[in-house]
Amino acid sequence: MWRIKALTEQFGPCGIGWTYEITRQWTEPGANGEISAFCNIDLFVKDGETWSKAIPGTGGSSFIAKEKNGLYTSDECYKMALTDAISVACKALGMGADVYWQSDKTKYSAHESEPQQPPKVEYIDEVKQTVILNELHRTGWDMKGMLEYLADKFPKNPPTAIGKITLAQFAFIAKALAKKPDKS
Repeated sequence: MWRIKALTEQFGPCGIGWTYEITRQWTEPGANGEISAFCNIDLFVKDGETWSKAIPGTGGSSFIAKEKNGLYTSDECYKMALTDAISVACKALGMGADVYWQSDKTKYSAHESEPQQPPKVEYIDEVKQTVILNELHRTGWDMKGMLEYLADKFPKNPPTAIGKITLAQFAFIAKALAKKPDKS
């Protein structure tokens, strides 16, 4: 319905500013007793007083589908195939392109020759280092033990010193330190 609304907004009502002709409808057998229905159309849009050339679209839907309770026959398969065919033809007009292209990026956008930059690792600043040192003092936990604990929890990027603790590791260790009781 969105595309039909968009066609009407862009070109006017169906039959006046846009129209379609069903050029073929047929069924094809599939696996396990399933049958699919297909519909070919030619979509036409009006620009001023001139009608466009045919914009083809092919759509499909299940006529007989295998469901968990057995085979199901759809009495609306050709209607759904027609709606799909209109949608396919509308894609050639760019309708819904933002959904399909996501800001014009495709799997072909990045070239293999372009090196992929690893994400920048941000380490904690002196203020966060002081927070950890104060918490270590409060709890009696030593630096070596805390770094080993973090290395166990973050084996892919273990910190080797307090200045090599990442922001994610800081959030994790700050919670762990907050749960520890004061040293006796």
